[in-house]
Amino acid sequence: MFREPNANMKTTPRLSPFFLSVILCVWVAVVRAQEPQPPKLKLGDAVELALKNYPAIRAAKAQAQSAEAGIESAKTVLLPRADLLWQQNRATRNNLFGLLLPQATLPSISGPQLDTTSLETAWGSAAGLLVSWEPFDFGLRKSQIELAKAQHKQAAAAEALTQLDVSAAAADAFLTLLAAEQTVRAAQANVERTETLAKSVAVLVTNQLRPGVDSSRAEAELAAARNQLIQAEQTAELARANLAEAIGQPGANLSIESGKLLEVPPALSSPSLNFSLHPWALAQTAAIDIAKAREKVLEHTWVPRFNWQSAIYGRGSGALLDGTFNNSRGLYPDTFNWASGITLTFPVMDFFGVRARRKAEANNTLAEQARYDQVVNTLKTQDTRARILIESARKIAANNEVQVKAAQETLTRANIRYEYGLTNIVEVADAQRLVAQAEIEAAVARLAIWRAMLAGAKLQGDLKPFLQQAK
Repeated sequence: MFREPNANMKTTPRLSPFFLSVILCVWVAVVRAQEPQPPKLKLGDAVELALKNYPAIRAAKAQAQSAEAGIESAKTVLLPRADLLWQQNRATRNNLFGLLLPQATLPSISGPQLDTTSLETAWGSAAGLLVSWEPFDFGLRKSQIELAKAQHKQAAAAEALTQLDVSAAAADAFLTLLAAEQTVRAAQANVERTETLAKSVAVLVTNQLRPGVDSSRAEAELAAARNQLIQAEQTAELARANLAEAIGQPGANLSIESGKLLEVPPALSSPSLNFSLHPWALAQTAAIDIAKAREKVLEHTWVPRFNWQSAIYGRGSGALLDGTFNNSRGLYPDTFNWASGITLTFPVMDFFGVRARRKAEANNTLAEQARYDQVVNTLKTQDTRARILIESARKIAANNEVQVKAAQETLTRANIRYEYGLTNIVEVADAQRLVAQAEIEAAVARLAIWRAMLAGAKLQGDLKPFLQQAK
């Protein structure tokens, strides 16, 4: 049966779900506040992290070290060659006079032909040392070493170019994120202004001082402002992910510090650039040197080759000259010889092939020289564009300050006119959008100057002066 609760019975108080959710939110906020926050990333820190972590730099550095090892490998051809040999075998001793063309399938048998044949086997052994050295080569080995040095030079220039590209990409990603965050702040301010307007209009409509359509228009403007904020936040998060990837820490939740980047940088005189010292031009110069070095190698290829050889060796065989066997003699060498001499070889018919390859390398040199000219032309064009962008960005940034001030005054007057019934909600909404757009463009315009200066610093081949100015 159902029993009514006794008035004297104590009941345990129960918390409503609303209060539980509030307590949980407060607890989560406290825990997050106690967690150590990562330090804010500055522009110079982003570039340093990119140089330290980005995989392309490690790959370029490894290739440069590999090319450096190639120089040491090329120098080893100047050393004599020494080969040690020991062989132990068991085979028949039957021999046959006659010619056998060079091949790598049939094993050779030394010794005179015997009157009898046998399938009986005997032990055989051999040991020896052969020293080979090319005393002079008409400059062939030196040209090969020069080719290896040119390849190392190209790899080193490629490493420097990779470092410059990675540094500039990280700096550009940093400025892009900073511009996106400024856009978010401007969009958030626009939402707050639009919310204030919507509340004011709602009060006026409630008091029948304004038609209901004004409230609907204000709510529509508020929804549009919130959508603009959502899009700005999405762009900022994508820019944050791009910056994390650019510094070699994909997926990291980064927080950046603007420093002086939100200020208009002072105008400095642009230095005259020597484009031949740019890492891109140096890498292409190294490509020309490689083609020329290959030509040098081919120039010294069609020459006589002298090879001095000295050998000391011993043989042992259990097969005796009288046709009998004594396997104890074949287990170790017991007959020794030595020899020394010079071998001259000259590939006469290689002349035509070498001449064709030299023509090919000569054309490769011309092609690399043309690419170098194209690189210099591109750098000059980019320098002209960077100077134009810097000048235009400064003019736009100065004009945007006037635009923001005028837009704010327009909004203030539109609000006053609306309060006194001298205009409608459309004029106020247009004025608010004008202010939001002017604030966003002003923030982005200041950063556009820094981005143009970054492009100019990249053309100088060194970002240190730019980073020092932004520090």
